[in-house]
Amino acid sequence: MRLSLFAPLEDLIAPPPPADRVAFLKAQPYAHRGLHGRGIIENSRAAFSAAIALGHGIETDVQAARDGEAMVFHDAALERLTASTGDVAAHTPAELAQITLRGTTETIPQLPEILALVAARVPVLIEIKAKGPRVAPLCLSVRRALEGYCGDAAIMSFNPLVGAWFAENAARIVRGLVVTEEGKRGTKGAVERWASMAKAKPDFLAYDVRDLPSKFAGAARARGIPVLTWTVRNTDAERRAFAHADEVIYEKPA
Repeated sequence: MRLSLFAPLEDLIAPPPPADRVAFLKAQPYAHRGLHGRGIIENSRAAFSAAIALGHGIETDVQAARDGEAMVFHDAALERLTASTGDVAAHTPAELAQITLRGTTETIPQLPEILALVAARVPVLIEIKAKGPRVAPLCLSVRRALEGYCGDAAIMSFNPLVGAWFAENAARIVRGLVVTEEGKRGTKGAVERWASMAKAKPDFLAYDVRDLPSKFAGAARARGIPVLTWTVRNTDAERRAFAHADEVIYEKPA
């Protein structure tokens, strides 16, 4: 795609990263919440092990426990994925470690345990689930988990304040902005996306595959900002992903 006339201004607002900083993002597909299905539950040790066995990267989610510790879990509430009730944020890590994932004997892990399981064998994308302005406790927990980790890893979030926190407090960690255009079309949506870019200063975008092709994503990619796309589940989505993104975050049964 040809660069727009506004590319110099766009480079000031959200500069592209050095190519070697983000090269690992484009080297393999990513299993969304691990390679789950057919009896393997999402964001479980079994799902991550299945993805590693294929040499695929892992996309995972973290929610904050009551003390801000990063727990590997997608939902804010426990009901869908466990037999327990209530919010993840209402429990301590010790309490969450006793809760089993539905249909398994596995419990809810903390992020350092999953990083130890991966052991730098494949890249890890960590989506930080943080709503509102109070992102620091969870971001700090993720930063601490990544201290000394030798593998390829990146954080990402819908919340641009997460990217802003890492840009200021842990700039060495690759950071991404998760984007969907659903319900955010037109000028208002474009302004919101640019405001998020200006705050987050992302090294890459994780874009909703339903929005591709996208002028916004295409312009970012043309300037050297990698575009990953989620969640790719069928051949039609694959075709769009391979035409308009650098790599896929996918779901297929393990």
